[in-house]
Amino acid sequence: MATPQDVLPAPARSESPAPPPAPEPEARIVARRKPGQWAAAAVALLLAAMAVNSVIRNKAFQWSVVADWFTARSVLSGLTLTLWLTGVTLALGFVLGTVLATMRMSANPVLRTLSWGYIWIFRSTPPLVQLLFFFNIGALYPTLGLGIPFGPEFVTVKTVNLIGPTLTAVIGLTLLETAYAAEVIRGGILSVDRGQLEAAAALGLGRRRVLRRIVVPQAMRSIVPTAGNMLIGALKGTSIVSVLAVSDLLYSVQLVYLQSYRVVPMLMVATIWYLVVTTLLSIGQYYVERHYARGATRDGLPPTPLQRARAAFVKVVRA
Repeated sequence: MATPQDVLPAPARSESPAPPPAPEPEARIVARRKPGQWAAAAVALLLAAMAVNSVIRNKAFQWSVVADWFTARSVLSGLTLTLWLTGVTLALGFVLGTVLATMRMSANPVLRTLSWGYIWIFRSTPPLVQLLFFFNIGALYPTLGLGIPFGPEFVTVKTVNLIGPTLTAVIGLTLLETAYAAEVIRGGILSVDRGQLEAAAALGLGRRRVLRRIVVPQAMRSIVPTAGNMLIGALKGTSIVSVLAVSDLLYSVQLVYLQSYRVVPMLMVATIWYLVVTTLLSIGQYYVERHYARGATRDGLPPTPLQRARAAFVKVVRA
């Protein structure tokens, strides 16, 4: 009798599975070589090194004289006056420029015309001409009076005794900065999307709240870079007051080299001080721009140079 084992076929012998194929090596991404850029960078570094070497080793610069006069009392006094002129004229310029920008955007055609005319005049004439004009204002108006129009004057003052060189510099530079500040502020306000103002009005927000919470923060992103350039330009522009015998930084070093005939080293003293102050102002401008750039992008703010240096130092230490 046949058993089930004799009837059923024998099960097929299972073969061992084939080994998996060896993984192929991943393709390595190689950066594109740019020999032209490296050659240009090498040439630029060589030229820069030659220029620095020529400045440092040139005895005509008289670096010992520069070091002696760099912190002299007369130079620091002139630097203080330069910084004071810059701060006062720019602050007053932006205050008056805000009023002028408001007039420029007003619906009143008279205010718009007056604002446009002021900006046109002061942006079209050289700053030195304006300063010389205000310095000689006594030739046009020998006296200034306070009284009734077309009537008697109660108080009169001679213009020569009232307006001196320093006050002339403040008035001239302030009126000039006002014209530029008005355009900077107007451009910043116009850069704000009008749709956001319409949305704020639909939500019932007040005008002051819209101005403080919506318009100003966004307008500052456009205002701050240009205002920073104006600040640096105003700092350097104060040097023209030396023609009025105002003892700013440039005039202070001029007095020294006119007596000692050390023109180049004294000019280097003024140049280095201008470089130091403008560098500090540029650093401050960078962080102010960074402050108002918060929320402008989804990726967040890029790291500051100090944060990058700290991260690179930590990476080197851990390596």
